[in-house]
Amino acid sequence: MPSQQDQQQRRKFAAAILAFIFILAAVDNVEAGKKEKPEKKVKKSDCGEWQWSVCVPTSGDCGLGTREGTRTGAECKQTMKTQRCKIPCNWKKQFGAECKYQFQAWGECDLNTALKTRTGSLKRALHNADCQKIVTISKPCGKLTKPKPQAESKKKKKEGKKQEKMLD
Repeated sequence: MPSQQDQQQRRKFAAAILAFIFILAAVDNVEAGKKEKPEKKVKKSDCGEWQWSVCVPTSGDCGLGTREGTRTGAECKQTMKTQRCKIPCNWKKQFGAECKYQFQAWGECDLNTALKTRTGSLKRALHNADCQKIVTISKPCGKLTKPKPQAESKKKKKEGKKQEKMLD
């Protein structure tokens, strides 16, 4: 004779199976009902694609801001809208605040210009921004290390003094 726990588990299992069958039947009826209804005419919109302006920060040159969107079309209900946006503060704003680049290592210092350069390739553009594919930046080389002639002469003097002491 099965225990009460076994009977309860069987009842739960039977209830679960019945619920599953009920759900399948309901889904089947919904699908059948959808097929019987006449299909609605697909209304083609004569509205153009949204064109978005650049993100304008609320304060400063990065952070939260807004952008304006416009589209054309005689029958469009909405031709302008505003959207919130964000300009990352760690991106190089020199090339557009919505463009992110992957940069190579700095090149050797050009002694004629005292500048070193590196190039970056476009990694990501926010909101379909118009970004250059490759950019180049330069910066001053900083202090150039030149060999000091004094250091060499000091070494020679020290070596000379050592030799004199050895001779004495």
